[in-house]
Formats: sequence, structure tokens, C-alpha cells
Amino acid sequence: MGYSQTSEPIRFERDCDAVMVPQGDAVTLPAGQVGYITQALGGSFTVYVDGNLFRIRGADADALGKEPPPPLELPEDAADADVEKLVWQQLRTCFDPEIPINIVELGLVYDCELEHLDDGRRKVSVRMTLTAPGCGMGEILVDDVRTKLEMIPTVAEADVELVFDPPWNQTMMSEAARLETGMMY
Repeated sequence: MGYSQTSEPIRFERDCDAVMVPQGDAVTLPAGQVGYITQALGGSFTVYVDGNLFRIRGADADALGKEPPPPLELPEDAADADVEKLVWQQLRTCFDPEIPINIVELGLVYDCELEHLDDGRRKVSVRMTLTAPGCGMGEILVDDVRTKLEMIPTVAEADVELVFDPPWNQTMMSEAARLETGMMY
């Protein structure tokens, strides 16, 4: 697929947890392993190593010689609208590891709601789907969404539900995403 021509070569500086794409298996890539970054979007990395694709969390960026993403900040008196804006920003940093378009533009997020908990913090509930129901990356993508939403100050909990009704199709993609993938009708 020509990954190596356009990709940035890397060498792992330490052993690093990774997830195989698209199978979803957790593995450890050893220090000294050589590969290429094929996608560095939303704070996580997709790397090509020995004929396979792996996903590396942003928190492990140092293993690739990269900077981890900075912590999220909100003003002390943030209103729900501020939090919701940050929620959608965070959702736009979640990517299907095989498609370089975020899950919002792909039309995978069906619903997103904020609610207040008794302790003053917030809970975010998201209903989302996958481009293909059998995708082995489903749980990894859900975990990515949950982790990124729980990084938001004042968010105590993110409840991410994977649904397949209605089934996703390409008409749910934003116009920009259709342009980018060449899926115009």
C-alpha cells in the first residue's frame, strides 16, 4: 500500500503497548523496533511495523520520540455549553485507525448528551456506531472515546454505547469527509 513512501520512520525508544489493527489484539512492541507512523491524528498514532498496523496511545508518544498531548483545560466556571464544545472537540480527535477521518465527520456519533451528577461534576453519554459491525477495533474505538471524554475537566464519567441501528452508511459522512475519501454521489 506504499505506507513507507509517505510515512515518517520511527524506532521505538522503549517497550510499548500497542493494539493490532484491525484485529484489536493487545501486543507489546519492543524497544529498538523500527516502523513508520502512517497516521498521527487526535493524539494517537497508527504505525506500520513488519507488515502490520498498530495503534499507539497518545500517552505512549514518548516511545516514538514524540510529545504526549497537553492536558485539557476549562475555566473554573465553565458552563454546559463550554463543556459540550470541548466534548465535540475531543470526539473530533477520535479516528477509525484505518480511515484518516474523525468519527464525527464520518457520521459515527449518533447522539451526545451531558447530565449533571449529584457532586456537581458531569456525565457524558454518547451513542455511536462503526463503519462495519464486525470491526475488531470497535471496543478500542469506544475505549478511546471514553478515555478522551474523561480527560475533560468536570467530566466524571463517559458512557459510550455502541449501537448498530440504524446501520452506518456513507451518506452519514459530512461533505468534507466524502470529498476526502472520494465518496461523492
